[in-house]
Amino acid sequence: MPQVLEFSDVVVRRSSRNIVDHLDWSVEDDQRWVILGPNGAGKTTLLQLADTLLHPTSGRVTILGEQLGRTDVFELRPRIGFASTAMAKRLPSEETVLNVVLTAAYSVLGRWNEAYEDIDERRALRVLAEWRLDGLADRTFGTLSDGEQKRVQIARAIMTDPELLLLDEPAASLDLGAREELLTLLSGYAQAPTTPAMVMVTHHVEEIPIGFTHVMLLREGRVVAAGPLHETLTAEALTEAFSTPITLSVDGGRYAARAAS
Repeated sequence: MPQVLEFSDVVVRRSSRNIVDHLDWSVEDDQRWVILGPNGAGKTTLLQLADTLLHPTSGRVTILGEQLGRTDVFELRPRIGFASTAMAKRLPSEETVLNVVLTAAYSVLGRWNEAYEDIDERRALRVLAEWRLDGLADRTFGTLSDGEQKRVQIARAIMTDPELLLLDEPAASLDLGAREELLTLLSGYAQAPTTPAMVMVTHHVEEIPIGFTHVMLLREGRVVAAGPLHETLTAEALTEAFSTPITLSVDGGRYAARAAS
């Protein structure tokens, strides 16, 4: 399968500290990766590299066949979908949900003087329906619940049919009901044959949707373990990544972890 991401001996250094420390990693177009690790492990930094928002201090990052530092990132970015809490804070609270999703076609965060065709609006409405948001199209973004805002961000990220979808803690801060609704939708999306390669960052194994295929565990910018999810996600790997004894269980394809007694 074609590779959509390749990290080769990648280092990101800040204040004499390696946030990402000589990391090798590749993602193929039919894979769905989850990245796990404690705070400061380098998870979000990896997504920023994959979204062209950050360049490595050393090493090589290749995204959709283009090498960072040797390509026009403004041409590359529309091929990548990205959703994060930081992105939500930049979206105008007074913008309608339809416009939040629609403006992804121009890679802008609010309506200005862009001209959209009927096909753009039909596409945006279809995506909203797929993420159970069609009844909210005329609501303003700032009036939505956390769960609704998370789903709007994902709908916006896939509006342009990206070749790579990056999700930074999509279930963070959600209550149980909103989390499960989101994970159900993500599971269905991850298992669809037309879905692009996906990379999702989370702190919790309970937030891994069914349909994800691979996992990478990080600690202090280094890979603890990486590979197929069912082989690689183990109590031993979690214990090493989080530096505390962990037990792991799985039920119906969903994982749960807790401190070992």
